[in-house]
Amino acid sequence: MNNNYYLLTLLGCAIVTWVPRVLPFILTKAITLPPILEKFLSYLPMTILTALLIQSLLNYQAGNFPTLRFPEVLACIPALIVGIRTKDLMKIVLTGVLGIALLRWI
Repeated sequence: MNNNYYLLTLLGCAIVTWVPRVLPFILTKAITLPPILEKFLSYLPMTILTALLIQSLLNYQAGNFPTLRFPEVLACIPALIVGIRTKDLMKIVLTGVLGIALLRWI
């Protein structure tokens, strides 16, 4: 295989990754969505982040009920408090990272 094959493969992967992320923004700027659809879409970021949070707090093993990861749960508590008070994503992430770093250091 030559370098052109690798370059075309890399370019193809970049396009396939880029198009689904950018195309919705381009299409929604060109059309007006109904208010009910806009309201529905406004909940997506919150539900995606909640799903990622819950997934990171649980341990999954085949055939067993999920268990909690206690260091992550303990680090999540101050991050949730900061989130409720400030509603600033950067502060929430920094609090969570610092919390888990301190728990792993101790």
